[in-house]
Amino acid sequence: MSAPAHTIDEITPPPSMADDYDGEFAGLVAVRDEVETATMGTDALTMSAAELLPIYSDQQYSPRRLVVVRVDGRIVGRGFFGWAPEAGAKSARVYGEILPAFRNHGLGTALVDHLERMAIDAGYGILQTYVTHMTATIGERVPSPTGFGSLPAADPGVRFLLRRGYRLEQVSRISAVDLPVDPGTLAALRQAAEDAAGPDYRIVTWLGRTPEEWIDDVATLRNRMSVDMPQGALDVTEEIWDAARVRSSDVREEASGRQVLTVAAEHIPTGRLAGFSVLSLPADASRAVAQGDTLVLSEHRGHRLGMLMKIANLQELARVSPDSSMVFTGNAEENRHMLNVNEAVGFRAIGYEGGWKKVVSPATPPGAG
Repeated sequence: MSAPAHTIDEITPPPSMADDYDGEFAGLVAVRDEVETATMGTDALTMSAAELLPIYSDQQYSPRRLVVVRVDGRIVGRGFFGWAPEAGAKSARVYGEILPAFRNHGLGTALVDHLERMAIDAGYGILQTYVTHMTATIGERVPSPTGFGSLPAADPGVRFLLRRGYRLEQVSRISAVDLPVDPGTLAALRQAAEDAAGPDYRIVTWLGRTPEEWIDDVATLRNRMSVDMPQGALDVTEEIWDAARVRSSDVREEASGRQVLTVAAEHIPTGRLAGFSVLSLPADASRAVAQGDTLVLSEHRGHRLGMLMKIANLQELARVSPDSSMVFTGNAEENRHMLNVNEAVGFRAIGYEGGWKKVVSPATPPGAG
């Protein structure tokens, strides 16, 4: 089937939403949100164009090229080709989606053909994508090779990716908990975690930008987060974080209108951070809070610090944003330890994400020539 008359155009994020004169960027985000709502069955995870603009504009640490699909002048699809700026990166991320009403007419194929060609022409031999899938629990399944989790074979995204030669490498669970969580439950869980952690650890918290005293430790934690979390057989590039990158990330969060609430565990004997857990709060407290990174450094594991920090963050969230109604998070299905922590608090599965990989033959290695 040939696709209807359409164009695939690369767009550049505007300096600000006030400069999005023709609505291109807003149109791109509208496609993102409509597709996610249709897949998840809820709009709780949507984000505004203003929130996403600082992220999509970051060409230093998270470079990407954005494209939109137009039919009769209307933006009906969006996608991007992204890559790691670190030297030696072998994989690129490609992602494309089409509004439900315009599917099954060849537009998705045309869009992903375009994105894959961009990545291959740039010299990348491994293409990866992360896709949210329907949550059907009956029928044939496609199992994750990690041995944990599976996806419904009837899911349109699953069928599309398998046809294009992608291999499922990992399944992640998207979970949510309604707020407020019972304060008594949180207090009991925190006390048990504090007892297990012992006197060598204490909780520190901050709202907004990272305090200078912790900025180098946070850089270390974010660097380790990029390689320590379970990622199956997906190709992983170690992210290089330093104080400048932490500050840049903080500035982007501020520019998005969101606030970051961070809880960290200090190892008192060394005065260094042993782990952290991050929440991203939208300006509108009625919208869902996003759970970001949670990590305990390997040398400090076994003290229930993950539970301690998660509970402390929910308690702090209740204090600084008592009207928040939900927290959502994502975890690899094989990350049983963190899923146990979430389930103890009351998180429930609301969706699943597949991590997919395709090996291709690049024209030239990235950076060659």
